[in-house]
Amino acid sequence: MIKIIGALAGSWVYGFRGAIAGYFIGYLIEQLFPDSAKKASWQTAGSYTRTKREPTITPHDFELNLLSLASLIIKADGTVNQTELDYVRKYFVQSYGKDRANATFKTFNEVIKKREINTARISAYVAQHTRYESRLQILHFLFGIANADGHISENEIYKINEISGYFRITYQDSESIKAMFVKKAGNAYKILEIDKSATDSEVKKAYRSMAKKYHPDKLVNLPDHMKQGAEEKFRKVQEAYEQIQKERGI
Repeated sequence: MIKIIGALAGSWVYGFRGAIAGYFIGYLIEQLFPDSAKKASWQTAGSYTRTKREPTITPHDFELNLLSLASLIIKADGTVNQTELDYVRKYFVQSYGKDRANATFKTFNEVIKKREINTARISAYVAQHTRYESRLQILHFLFGIANADGHISENEIYKINEISGYFRITYQDSESIKAMFVKKAGNAYKILEIDKSATDSEVKKAYRSMAKKYHPDKLVNLPDHMKQGAEEKFRKVQEAYEQIQKERGI
C-alpha cells in the first residue's frame, strides 16, 4: 500500500519518473518497516468496510418501531380494537419474553404513543435497517393483527398497502401475503403469484419458487418469531398448491 501511495505522489510531482522513484521508495519502507505497511493496509480495508457496511438497528429500537407499526394497524379504523391489541401483546410476549415485552410497551406508552406516528418516516426507517425477508415477515405480522378480530377492513388493507410500498415490497409478494388472510376465489393462484390461466407446468414451477422462498431452511438467520411467520407462509403455499392440484386433477 505504501509503495502505491509513493508512486501516486511521485507521479503527481514529477510525472512518470517520479512514479517509479516513489514506488521504489515505498517498497523500501515496506521492507524496513513491515508493521507500518500492515497498518496502512488495515486502515484502508477498514475504511472500505465501514462505507459498505449496512446500517444496523438495536433490538430495542426494532421492537419499538415494530410496535409503532402495529399501532398504525390497530388504529386504522379510528378505534382501538382490544382483540387486535391482545394479539400484539401476545406476539411480543411469545417473541421476547414477558419482562422485555412489558418494558417495550411501557416505553411505547410513555414516549412514542404520545407523539403522532408518521407512517412514511417509520416505514422508511425500518426498510433501511432490515432485510427484504424480514420485511415480508413484518407484513405478515401486520395482516395477522388486522385479521385478529376475524375481519380485515378496507382501512386496514389501505394502511398495510401503504406500509408495504414504503417497505419496497413487490406487488406480487404483497398480494400473495394478503391472499393468505383475505378469503376470495382464486386466492390459491395469488398466493403462488400466478394467474389462473397458468399452465400445469407453470403452476408447478411457481410452487417450487414460492416453497424455496419461504422454506424454513432458507431463513435460518431470522429470529425465532420471524421464522414462525415464514413457516406459516410456507404452509399456506403448500395448501394453495394442493388446492390447485385437486381442482385440476394434477
